[in-house]
Amino acid sequence: MKINWGTYIVIAFVLFISFIMYFVLKVQSDSKYNNELVVEEYYKHDVHFQDEMARIQNAHDLKVKPIITVGTNGITIVFPADFAPKAIKGTVALYRPSDKKFDFQVPLSFTDSASLFIAKDKLIGGEWDINMEWKYNGTSYLTKQEIYIK
Repeated sequence: MKINWGTYIVIAFVLFISFIMYFVLKVQSDSKYNNELVVEEYYKHDVHFQDEMARIQNAHDLKVKPIITVGTNGITIVFPADFAPKAIKGTVALYRPSDKKFDFQVPLSFTDSASLFIAKDKLIGGEWDINMEWKYNGTSYLTKQEIYIK
């Protein structure tokens, strides 16, 4: 039996589609391929986008901004000296883009100095997103920064 070139094209298409479908099904069913959203309620989060932009602008307009530094022992967040430490309220959220099970939040609580230390043993190596939401003298601020932990 002789097969013409049209049959070869159909066989090639079927093999290619089978190959693609195999990988699609494998990624959807295998638990090692994590394909979750970064934010659970994406549309609710999107509604508050303008408010978020206003808080980012408030933080950007500060003459002296909080400083986030990555050291060998962990992350240090230092607020300017002219801020009263007890008047700063908020949270620092650390997001791991590759796996949300490592995400955590730390409340901003200060005693005498306006600095916060997050130990490196809470962080695994790789990229982290820091979202620091804080309020000072009735004004809301949002500071975002990407860091890399070695």
